[in-house]
Amino acid sequence: MSLKPLSTLPESSLPINRALISVSDKTGVASLATSLYKQGIEILSTGGTAKVIREADIPVKDVSDVTNFPECLDGRVKTLHPNIHAGILARTSHQPDRSELDTLGVEPIELVVVNLYPFKETVSSPDVTPATATENIDIGGPTMIRAAAKNFAHVAVLTHPNQYSAFLEELEDTGKISFSSRRNLARKAFEHTADYDVAISNYFNTIDEIELPEQLSISFPKSADLRYGENPHQKASVYGRQSDYIHCFHGKELSYNNYLDIDSALHLMADFQNDDPTAAIFKHTVPCGIASSNHLTDAYKRAFATDTVSPFGGIVIVNRPLDLETATSIDSIFTEIILAPDFEEGVTEFLTKKKNRRLVKILNYPADTDSYKLKSIFGGALYQQADLAAVTENDLKIVTQRKPTYAELSDMLFGWRVVKHVKSNGIVYAKGRATCGIGTGQTSRVESSVIAVRKAMNEDLSLKGSIIASDAFFPFADGVIAAAQSGATAVIQPGGSIRDKEVIEAADEYNMAMAFTGIRHFKH
Repeated sequence: MSLKPLSTLPESSLPINRALISVSDKTGVASLATSLYKQGIEILSTGGTAKVIREADIPVKDVSDVTNFPECLDGRVKTLHPNIHAGILARTSHQPDRSELDTLGVEPIELVVVNLYPFKETVSSPDVTPATATENIDIGGPTMIRAAAKNFAHVAVLTHPNQYSAFLEELEDTGKISFSSRRNLARKAFEHTADYDVAISNYFNTIDEIELPEQLSISFPKSADLRYGENPHQKASVYGRQSDYIHCFHGKELSYNNYLDIDSALHLMADFQNDDPTAAIFKHTVPCGIASSNHLTDAYKRAFATDTVSPFGGIVIVNRPLDLETATSIDSIFTEIILAPDFEEGVTEFLTKKKNRRLVKILNYPADTDSYKLKSIFGGALYQQADLAAVTENDLKIVTQRKPTYAELSDMLFGWRVVKHVKSNGIVYAKGRATCGIGTGQTSRVESSVIAVRKAMNEDLSLKGSIIASDAFFPFADGVIAAAQSGATAVIQPGGSIRDKEVIEAADEYNMAMAFTGIRHFKH
């Protein structure tokens, strides 16, 4: 007799007569078992789970009594038996399956409640050994979950304590579990085992020191549905562990574009988190102005002075607890998002007067933990090591006749950290550890420089004595000459052009100091 395709199986509600419960996380399992028992459902269980259920005075049958085989190998083998899996996989709407169960003396199992060994938690410990990690790879659990999920037309599967309440509510209201509920639970079960396998696969890549795996396995839980994507006609959600990094405690829910801006701001400030008080202003993921100073208010004012037009509706990030004086300066224009590691007394009360503003507390900086970056492209993705390269004074190669002064050197290192976060072609003019002009995302380096100079002129900022930082080498001498004519006295750039000699000669002609970093900071 040929089997019916899944689409023609009965989509009716399922009564629950027999449940198998075997969980690592025993949260709520006693209450679940109590509710099932009150509805006349027979309960099968294993080891520690059976012990918890018995302690709640609920009758439970050991799986070993069903399999007629004891748990063995330190509990490695408990449920891997035909008497269990035939009961889970049987298509009870299909008469040949029912007849075969009768012949085998196996009873159907309509509910499987399983969660898995805590593999992720185990490998997150810095002291974990491969032996301990391997021992926490669950086998029987995923097997039961996948069997039950595959047979969702005839079985319900629960994989997390947060599912118990809704499941019991439906069961108590109707005495059955609907087809749509079972299918939904099956989908979540497959997501659960997929995530588990990804964690295992990635762990083995780690211990084998494989940085670029043959199979890129990624699994993120949904954090939230967003109102829309970059534009209102685009659907979007956010996935992952954003709550490990930020806490938005005032204002509307963050949007897709808000997350992009915050991501850019956090990565920049990660490079300044241990510096003197620093403030940065962003608009559309691009920095408008950055400054460091002895006082946060001064840092913000100098950052704002770089470009007083673009920051309207932008975001501000600081690397110190936000004080009331600085908050008052920020409040002088509409700022959509303010990020700080903390907010001093009275600041929150002052800033929350505007309801359409988001206030965000920084919990962690992503550059501390995110070592690789993923970007979707046609047909797949690009995956690369994050740009965490840092340059110190000792890394610089001074290539001009004149050496930089202490002030120039300080500004060069400041400008180099800033230009790393400016989209290519990136040009930054800086003086006194503050940006004077930023040129970003142009098709030629000269155009970026022209824009940076024009921004400085628009704000009446003198570039005399400034430095210029370029994210990649100057292909021709013209960029350096233009910088010198604008007032810059020092240059920091990667070097490596076939015309480096001409560029250095131009810098010498204008008595500029020039440092090569040996690395570039393309950002596309």
